[in-house]
Amino acid sequence: MHKPLVGALFAVLLLGAGTAPAVAATSHDAAAPSTVKASASSSHAAVKSKARTKAVGFAGTVALSNCSGSVIRTPDSQPDDPALVLSNGHCLESGFPGPGEVVLDQPSTRSFTLLDDAGGDAGTVRASKVAYGTMTDTDISVYQLTSTYAQIESDYGIQALELDTAHPTQGTAITVASGYWKRTYSCNVDGFVYRLKEGEWTWKDSVRYTSACETIGGTSGSPVIDDATGKVVAVNNTGNEDGQECTDNNPCEVDEDGKVTVRQGINYAQETYGIVPCIGAGNAFDLDREGCELPKP
Repeated sequence: MHKPLVGALFAVLLLGAGTAPAVAATSHDAAAPSTVKASASSSHAAVKSKARTKAVGFAGTVALSNCSGSVIRTPDSQPDDPALVLSNGHCLESGFPGPGEVVLDQPSTRSFTLLDDAGGDAGTVRASKVAYGTMTDTDISVYQLTSTYAQIESDYGIQALELDTAHPTQGTAITVASGYWKRTYSCNVDGFVYRLKEGEWTWKDSVRYTSACETIGGTSGSPVIDDATGKVVAVNNTGNEDGQECTDNNPCEVDEDGKVTVRQGINYAQETYGIVPCIGAGNAFDLDREGCELPKP
């Protein structure tokens, strides 16, 4: 996983404010860019890139204390619904959920720094609860806020990012927008991983980036945005740092036949279209809704 940052302040002091967003708080993250280029440039060159049609900014993204995130909505969300914030399950303040564990409607007062399009601090929003969180099959957390979408737009001029309802497509031009680092990463969807295994956890049908997205610690939970539509298609969550096989911070790919592939320096995300069927009226999670396949408690 792209580890939640504990030593980010130390990194800023050590490396200087001008360079801090480009590096992480650990030696693994600082080394990631060179290993990505060395190990992945040839294997991903064959993916045909779709032309980028829209510059992606930071409006709607948020910074957590240790991760990134975004204010999100479904196509059916209403202005007066309580707004939702999407991040990773491994970014929860309660710690990593264990395999098979699902967090549902857990009270929370966590605060989030809301960013404007240029990455400036637009204000602070606060959670009322963790509406849903897990690291089983996927790696997501969704917080319900005390503010509605209408209130956020009125107070801060910020609109939520919409979740795409369709499975992402190979070759799509994407941007990973990190509210924590106020930095974006542009690349393409390289393909999809049947099973992505990291330590105790296994994720299904994960997105693999082309090598240009050299994401680092603190980018966990960043929205992965389709450049053409502006919609969220995935949430950034991990990468293979050291070339190890299926260990913490070194996820491996497992295909339908059980073959294991390790891609050092390559990074991954979890699809988000499957969240949409699980959210009903009032932005409430209902895991029994038709089409909802998220893990249940």
